[in-house]
Amino acid sequence: MSLDYDVIIIGAGAAGLFAGSNCTKRGLSTLVVDHAAKPAEKIRISGGGRCNFTNLETDAKRFLSENPHFAKSALARFTPWDFIALMAEHGLTYHEKTLGQLFCDQKSGAIIKMLLDELEKHGGTLQLSTDVRNVRKSNDQFSVQTSTGELRARHVIIATGGLSIPKIGASGFGYEIARQFGHDIVETRPGLVPFTFSGQTKERFASLSGVATNVDVESENGTRFHEAMLFTHRGLSGPAILQISSYWSPGEPVHVDFLPGTDLSAQLTEARHDQPRKKLSDLLAQWLPNRLVADLLAELKIDKRAGDLSNKDIALISGRLQNYALTPTQTEGYRTAEVTVGGVDTAGLSSKTMESRHCPGLYFIGEVVDVTGWLGGYNFQWAWASAHAAAMAIAEAT
Repeated sequence: MSLDYDVIIIGAGAAGLFAGSNCTKRGLSTLVVDHAAKPAEKIRISGGGRCNFTNLETDAKRFLSENPHFAKSALARFTPWDFIALMAEHGLTYHEKTLGQLFCDQKSGAIIKMLLDELEKHGGTLQLSTDVRNVRKSNDQFSVQTSTGELRARHVIIATGGLSIPKIGASGFGYEIARQFGHDIVETRPGLVPFTFSGQTKERFASLSGVATNVDVESENGTRFHEAMLFTHRGLSGPAILQISSYWSPGEPVHVDFLPGTDLSAQLTEARHDQPRKKLSDLLAQWLPNRLVADLLAELKIDKRAGDLSNKDIALISGRLQNYALTPTQTEGYRTAEVTVGGVDTAGLSSKTMESRHCPGLYFIGEVVDVTGWLGGYNFQWAWASAHAAAMAIAEAT
């Protein structure tokens, strides 16, 4: 029985489309298939529609994985500058926001169009609104049973993503396929996701909804981020919270320094002598939003003039504001999580090719793999790099 394609890619997100264009560019007959009606919905909504497509500071150290070294090979062989070069070929430009984050000037739709144009230009096929029901392998070929019939290929790439944002079609199908072919799954959980709280803490934070401030936030394992934190009606969000959420386990506190880079104890001691008549609330308002200052001082039950502060007061205030322990009730879950932490265990994959060690010809790329980047374009760079690695490997093997 003849093959329909050299490569079938299951999943038309960032990784799947990029793998498809790289395969077709190397002369491989390629089909990208997806159950969704539209491709690349995560690209469309990323960065508020502006598409934070990569990060100039990409390094394997900025990714979570049971094997912290796994991502090094793929990331080294396809860098942010390689993707930027492709954008330039299509007349797309970009700007850097903060912390190495690059955004497309023409917004997310232009990135999607570029990927689709690349796939089509070299003869690739995209088939949407098609459910994949099962994948089987016999001898050296795969049979992919879909809602429109059976398809056959020498190679299959799983680019189905994770569980985050189910409203745009996320599912655990990729994990099912992985288990079927003997792969372990590192326990999954929502990542880059807001925290929620209950009881009085929830009420406090709801009253502060909309207040934002730059903080240092630290997890129990010592991971630390310096970015903005935002109070919401449900709890806490903002870049600092999204970042630390990927390192958080239920029941653990996170530690917030509301005045990073400031020795508050020294500042208050100095103010006690130099500005004795100044109210504590006015001193703190130099650094923090007024509503937040009022809330924190109400909790501490202190609002004296600087000259009336005792050493004990200063120790209490500085200790609380620079190491404020908060224990979230939970996160908002996959509904709003930007990524899924965990996934296909990298022990069963080649770090160079992304090929299964259990089933030759089967590849896993992108978010379905146990490699999760920080906020700020890292996960897209992993999608591009892992897709490129798989495509190159298949081209060399064919």
